[in-house]
Amino acid sequence: MQASASEPGSDQSLLIVDDDRPFLTRLARAMESRGYSVRTAESVAEGLAAIDEDPPAFAVIDMRLGDGNGLDVVTRLKERRPDARGIMLTGYGNIATAVSAVKLGAYDYLAKPADADEIHAALMARGGVRAAPPENPMSADRVRWEHIQRVYELCGRNVSETARRLNMHRRTLQRILAKRAPR
Repeated sequence: MQASASEPGSDQSLLIVDDDRPFLTRLARAMESRGYSVRTAESVAEGLAAIDEDPPAFAVIDMRLGDGNGLDVVTRLKERRPDARGIMLTGYGNIATAVSAVKLGAYDYLAKPADADEIHAALMARGGVRAAPPENPMSADRVRWEHIQRVYELCGRNVSETARRLNMHRRTLQRILAKRAPR
């Protein structure tokens, strides 16, 4: 059973900033079904404009966007609405960026692909208590595979360029790409 965003009458406004349109659309629908009033943005510029227009109570922001860094959106959110809860999402999770996000005002930091239940739990966590870890987290092999796939797509599906950027041999990369995704 899904809980609603919070008690009736409270501000349930949510801004989702992500440049992955299919993910953005799915997440927006899922969060609306949980009681949030959702607005979306696909870039840092759109996210900043939405915050300047009407700062939301909650935000879910992708770390890397086509026109910049989601940390700029979190910073603006905290300037315009200090009580807002911003959750950072990224496919490039590491300790340094997590620390930066939290220092700039993000309430929590989740690795993609995070589902709506995880995001809702993180937004609703109270009293400094973080959301519980996921029941079925991705395996390390799956996280590695997802990262390789993302870099491959960002390199225009160019195996040689992807191998160079990942600092791996081209044939090794080709073998990885030929296999199915791990569970």
